[in-house]
Amino acid sequence: MRHRKDHRKLSRTSSHRRALLRNLVTSLIEHERIETTLAKAKEARRVGERMITFAKRGDLHARRHVSRYVHGESNVKKLFDTVAPWYETRNGGYTRILKLGRRLGDAGEMALLELVKSPELKEKLRKDQLEAEKAAKAAGKGTGKAAPTRGAGKAAAVEGAEGAATAESAAAEKKARREKKAAQPRPERPGKGGGPAPSKAGKTRGRQRGKSGD
Repeated sequence: MRHRKDHRKLSRTSSHRRALLRNLVTSLIEHERIETTLAKAKEARRVGERMITFAKRGDLHARRHVSRYVHGESNVKKLFDTVAPWYETRNGGYTRILKLGRRLGDAGEMALLELVKSPELKEKLRKDQLEAEKAAKAAGKGTGKAAPTRGAGKAAAVEGAEGAATAESAAAEKKARREKKAAQPRPERPGKGGGPAPSKAGKTRGRQRGKSGD
């Protein structure tokens, strides 16, 4: 019998399980859709919908309660200012679980946990995204045609002249070194251009005498 078993332990300790669920709920608020195992998705859904219910209340106590659980002030602000107004007329059922099949390796059953959005809300978000993209493109075109200032052009010209002068001086030093090295007389090797090569007979005889003991 399953008496007094109201949640899954997920093979973790209580502290590890709480940290895991906090991370899953934070990621759900931030990205509005996460992919995880089916058991984790069902546990995260319980806590995630509870956080959305607190955000719908909107008072100071609810904000402090959510801030203790959800990571990041930006995610708390998004939950209260953006996500909670989506479900003003909806009592529960803020999330959806879609099964994705089993993953390779351990054959764990995967699922997609996402926030439920009405068709009207999806259309509104799509229009807002298109307007934001158009504004970003217009801003990029406006900044891309800006002409360089006179001071910047002069500075670039001075830097270019200094670089050319440095390169010319380095090339002149290298050429002078080559000429100096070529002007130095090379020592003559014995047996090639100058005197005859010394014979090795004396050394060989000396070694033979040392070995024979004479």
